Amino acid sequence: MTTSALDSVCQDHLSTIVASPDPLFRQRILQQLAARSWFAEEACGGAEALALLEEGKCRTLLLDRCLPDLDLRELVGMVRARHPDVEILVLDSQAVKTSAGDSPGLASDSSELFHLLQSSREVRIPAELQEPVLRPLARSPASVEDSEPLPGMTGHSPSLRRVYRLARLVAARQTTVLLTGETGTGKELVARALHALSPRRERTFVVVNCAAIPEPLLEAELFGHNRGAFTGAFQSRLGRVQMAQGGTVLLDEIGDLPLSMQAKILRFLQEGEIQRLGSPDTLHVDVRVVAATNANLPRLVKEGRFREDLYYRVLVFPIEIDPLRLRREDIAPLSSHFLNLFCQEAHVPAKIFSPQAARALEQHAWPGNVRELRQVIERAFILAEERPELRPEHFSLGMGKPPSEANLRTAA
Repeated sequence: MTTSALDSVCQDHLSTIVASPDPLFRQRILQQLAARSWFAEEACGGAEALALLEEGKCRTLLLDRCLPDLDLRELVGMVRARHPDVEILVLDSQAVKTSAGDSPGLASDSSELFHLLQSSREVRIPAELQEPVLRPLARSPASVEDSEPLPGMTGHSPSLRRVYRLARLVAARQTTVLLTGETGTGKELVARALHALSPRRERTFVVVNCAAIPEPLLEAELFGHNRGAFTGAFQSRLGRVQMAQGGTVLLDEIGDLPLSMQAKILRFLQEGEIQRLGSPDTLHVDVRVVAATNANLPRLVKEGRFREDLYYRVLVFPIEIDPLRLRREDIAPLSSHFLNLFCQEAHVPAKIFSPQAARALEQHAWPGNVRELRQVIERAFILAEERPELRPEHFSLGMGKPPSEANLRTAA
């Protein structure tokens, strides 16, 4: 790509995507592009980059040779087949580090790194990727072009559609997925959808709430125990992980795992092996792992409360779910979905929201996210009794404060 060709990418918003699992490599590239007024966005892996491509905002794709999720050969084939106008550059993050310096910051003479981009004919598509046998991934229930809502989910905001695309891209694989987002955003729903869209859908889906199980019992609960392993262990018992054999296990609130368990979870993730309490035998398990947390894992790593090696092991394929206040276009369809659900469960005619009620719902901050919205709709549905319309008087939108008697009398 010539300098003039490189300069042309700045004409479009978000015209360059930098995909690499190495955050320092991405930082170097992005800072160099920003210094020349090029619009760019980063992706941790190939699937996330492909999801950005699906939004149609990219003219140039910079790929690291070492991607954690998608095979580089397959990814190049998919991009060529679906986005033939996108220019693909393949760079080696290790080579760029050597050229640009090993320090975390940018080299004092940043032109060396930039020269790699300007001389991209040398690093365009490696010879082994030029063969005509390139093929896109086989189509599956997780079609990359399908941004329809995931099973059990409702909403059409851009950020949620991105979640749909990423989930469908990774569902058919064995890749570990990390779901992040505030409490109540629907992380477990995404995890269940990943299982439902995967080849493991006929097997068990097991949820382990790492924050709800007392630390002394956590290892036995996860990996099982033999009879006599501890006081009260009158018989052997399978752990949750082994119960999910052939299926999927959700490690919910993984950020709350005690340090004493993190090394054992790391071995399970790396080797696919577990050891029951009180048993010398090592058991191999075939389980797909999805982790979820509302915690800031990088901060926990910095504070020494979460192992860095475990963090990078679960960070293979991150999917972030935005809070409801950042995707207000989802409030109306979610509200209608919940209201229809409660009407069906109660076997009553469908109800509607008054315009004032709908406006109040859309203006609320929803600190509890989708979970709070569902609870508010359910309470209002009950308070509305036989009325066909839910009005503002039926809602409690003030930090859980119930409607006053005066409001209820007014609603009557």
